[in-house]
Amino acid sequence: MRPGIALIGRLVCLLAGIWLACSGLPAQAATTERIVVNRFSGVAIEGFDPVAYFVDGGPMLGTAEFEANLWGAVWRFRNEGNRASFLAHPEIYGPQFGGYDPADIARGVTIAGNPRFFVISAQRLYLFSREDNRDAFAADPERFLYEVGKRWPALQDKLSQ
Repeated sequence: MRPGIALIGRLVCLLAGIWLACSGLPAQAATTERIVVNRFSGVAIEGFDPVAYFVDGGPMLGTAEFEANLWGAVWRFRNEGNRASFLAHPEIYGPQFGGYDPADIARGVTIAGNPRFFVISAQRLYLFSREDNRDAFAADPERFLYEVGKRWPALQDKLSQ
């Protein structure tokens, strides 16, 4: 291929927002709407380590050195132990409802949770779009989860696979 054509091809990729796919780097996970991910990189929950919420008590960024691909998303971890724990029990360590805010789901909408606003309830991780949603959920998780149970199946069916 002529150098000018290659440059134009890379420019088109850059403008299309898919530079990583065209740059020769390892392929990233395909993005999915069922799990909250960065639409360009496929990284789940902004690169925060989902196991760290349980072992460190809060959000901690993972690294590219410790990654796993699961459910169409790239998950990052702080260390190999956290990565292994997640892969052994993703249903426990992964954010419930794919990282969508359960308070918003209870209202019938899917809004991505922010990894900085979280609650661990009944040994499950929940992420929230806003602090007030987190606080309301924490005060009465059973009420929210009852409403979510009624709405989540229909909302999940509307999300792309």
